[in-house]
Amino acid sequence: MIRGLIAPILSPFNDDLSFDQNSYNELAKTLLRSGCAGLAPFGTTGEALSISVEERKQALDGLIASGIDPSALIPGTGLCNLGESVALSQHATDLGCEGVMVLPPFYFKGVSDDGLFSYYEELIARVNRDNLRIYLYHIPQVSGVGLSIDLVNRLKEKYPSIIVGIKDSSGDWENTKNLLSLDNFIVYPGSELPLVDAMKLGAAGCISATANLNSQPIAEVIRHCEDKNWEKAIALHSPVAQTRIVFQDYAPIPAQKALLAQMTNQESWRNVRPPLIALTKEKTQQLQDTLNAVGAG
Repeated sequence: MIRGLIAPILSPFNDDLSFDQNSYNELAKTLLRSGCAGLAPFGTTGEALSISVEERKQALDGLIASGIDPSALIPGTGLCNLGESVALSQHATDLGCEGVMVLPPFYFKGVSDDGLFSYYEELIARVNRDNLRIYLYHIPQVSGVGLSIDLVNRLKEKYPSIIVGIKDSSGDWENTKNLLSLDNFIVYPGSELPLVDAMKLGAAGCISATANLNSQPIAEVIRHCEDKNWEKAIALHSPVAQTRIVFQDYAPIPAQKALLAQMTNQESWRNVRPPLIALTKEKTQQLQDTLNAVGAG
């Protein structure tokens, strides 16, 4: 298990929109030096659904070849079809990654819990690896397909050594609390907003998009939570939460990439793959001014 802050690392693209492995490796190393305990490649923030299966495999290989410890990685492997989800999950597991983060199949809406259970059951059987560790990914406001508490518990009970945790990006605190009440189950809120309350209930940390730019302050909140220094954690959490709230008023992925381009003096960090649109220079300056005003710039 990775305890602490996990960054769903941004994916860099060259001007021709090909994957920029060197910048990816560099950002990964910077994040791990700056308070992150782990990385979650190919999540929503990493534009995963705009990256091909082969690109994902090559990028993960490249991270590890550059010296990143695979035990610090939980890559996203969930797609709408079993074949590609199996291939990505096998690849990551064989590399020795801490686990894989698996979305439910999200094209067909209104599917039953039985249908989703069958999907994960089939995935586990086809991956067929003793060291497979799955972290479920619950982000219904984006995927359109949620994972009910009953379904999560059913999967956990049948596969206790495989279905080991969840990233809850629902933004629903009641849902997060219910997940935290499950025994022997790792829960990562998908935002730093409920971080202190979640860690009081046993959360292992959080997986936050803004860790790409604000890792050290978030990691410091987590450190004080782990020490049960709640008063200090709450005080440090306030500016961290303000930063998160500012980003939520913008298209988060283009916004973070635009600021990262400024921070690194590397314009290619602005590049996003369609259908996303890069943040304009004017909007970037507006965002920077707002962050400066709340003391987070």
